[in-house]
Amino acid sequence: MIGTDRISNDLAGWLDRTLVAPGLLAPDRFEEAFVACVLGTADDPDEAWLAFYRNTLDALAGTPVPGGTNAETAPVHAMARSLAVGPDVLELGCCFGFLALQLARDGHRVTATDLTPGTVDLLTRVARPLGVGLTTRVADARSVPLPDRSADTVFAVHLVEHLDEADGARVLTEMLRLARRRVVVAVPFEDTPNPAWGHLRTFTPATLRTLLPPVGAPAQVTVTEWHGGWLVIDLDRADAGSAPPADRGRGAAATPTR
Repeated sequence: MIGTDRISNDLAGWLDRTLVAPGLLAPDRFEEAFVACVLGTADDPDEAWLAFYRNTLDALAGTPVPGGTNAETAPVHAMARSLAVGPDVLELGCCFGFLALQLARDGHRVTATDLTPGTVDLLTRVARPLGVGLTTRVADARSVPLPDRSADTVFAVHLVEHLDEADGARVLTEMLRLARRRVVVAVPFEDTPNPAWGHLRTFTPATLRTLLPPVGAPAQVTVTEWHGGWLVIDLDRADAGSAPPADRGRGAAATPTR
C-alpha cells in the first residue's frame, strides 16, 4: 500500500500503464480510481492531498523517479517557467495546479483557473499550507470572466489536446484577448490520443501552428519541440509596458534542442 511518504502524481502513470492500457480499468473510471488511491493514504483527506502535492512538487524540483509521470512533467514545467514574462501570469486549465504553484514560487503573481470546481477548491485548500500565494478561479478556458489583457503571460499547458478543433480555436482566441505580452501553448506529441488522460486529438509541429487564429496585433510566432510541442506568441502591443524587474531574465524565445 502506498503511504503519505510516497504518494505523488506518479500514481497517474502507474494507473495508466498497469490498469488502463491492459484493459483492466475503463478510462472513464480512471479519475475515480486515482482519487481513491490518494485518499487511501491517510485517514484525513486533507492530509492525504497535502502529502500528494508536497511529494509531487518535491519530485518536480529534484530528481523524479525515471519513467514516472513526474519525470515526464518536470521538463515541460521547466520550459513553461522559462517562458513566463512579466509579473502577472494566468494559467488556463490548470488541473492540479502544479505549474501554477511553481510559477508563484518563482515570484509571479499567478491566477490559476480550471473548469472543475472540485479541482479549483483542492488547489485553493492546499496552497496556504504549502506556503504559496496565488489566486484561483473556476473558469471555462473558452470564455474567461476576466478583462482584456489581464496577464502578461497566458498559459495553456496540456489543455487543447482535451478539446475538439472548434473549442481549441476558442481557447486560443481567448488567450490572445487576455494576454498583454505572451501566449504559451504546450501539447504532448502522441501517435494516438491517450484515453486515460481524456485526450481527443494529436498534434505535430505543423498542426500545432494551425491552432493560431487571427492575432489582431503584430506578433512573433514560434513553434518548437521540447518534450512535446510549444506554440509561443509574442505580442507587440504598444501599451504592454516594458519588462519589469520580476522577469529576472526570463522570456527569451527558447529554441531547445531535442
